Amino acid sequence: MNTVVKVVQAAKSAGGVTRIRSEDLAARLEPFDSYWQAPENVDAGYQKFKAYYRSNYLPHLPANKAASILVISCGPGYLLDTLKDAGYTNVVGIDSDPHKVEHGRARGLNCVAARAFEYLQDAADVYDVIIPEQELNHLTLDETIAFLRLCHARLRRGGLLVAYGLNGANPFVGSENLSHNIDHFYTFTEYSFQQILALGGFPQSRVMDLKLYVFWKNPLNYVGLGVTKGFELASRVMFKLYGKNVTHLSKKILGVAARVD
Repeated sequence: MNTVVKVVQAAKSAGGVTRIRSEDLAARLEPFDSYWQAPENVDAGYQKFKAYYRSNYLPHLPANKAASILVISCGPGYLLDTLKDAGYTNVVGIDSDPHKVEHGRARGLNCVAARAFEYLQDAADVYDVIIPEQELNHLTLDETIAFLRLCHARLRRGGLLVAYGLNGANPFVGSENLSHNIDHFYTFTEYSFQQILALGGFPQSRVMDLKLYVFWKNPLNYVGLGVTKGFELASRVMFKLYGKNVTHLSKKILGVAARVD
């Protein structure tokens, strides 16, 4: 039995808190608490990812620019840089890879080298927003539930969790999402994403598509957008014919949930 499963079960039966160690997590090559999507030219990624974060993340964040935001698996700080440019002044990022963190610190970003589970367990701070930049699917299901509960404990009442994962409903890339990386342990649909968020302490959540074609100055953006939207529309029709009401068919999906208790 996975060590983290034992930990979660022990915590349930004891009604207390049992520490989870990052070295016991299942991922071997791409640990959850580090960012793995940076291009080879790390500095070029700051501009490249800015459009993506502006389209997919900023619309869900508080209007209050002083809101306290924790970014987990921040890597070189691409999201931190976007938040800084958007005027947010109380942001901290953590990543388990000190080399990646140094890129962000060199740009004046507030980031530190730390393991996600230990940081959440040891932190005295509470936050208005927590954003994991790594896909939740780099954790097993039981590890994900444990992680979500830690996030829940570190959010203020009304605070937001903004997290994403691989979409298993996409009939073209859903199975490839799972099988191309040994550190991908499951995929989501809209329904199962809401299930696991509820098990993690977030009974009310919204799930939406993550937009990939957000580079509006590039004419090829519109070609890609048109082709994928056509494919997704046809897939929705096919799902309907099979009696399935599937609405989110993007490569990845975003979940936004508030702490309500």
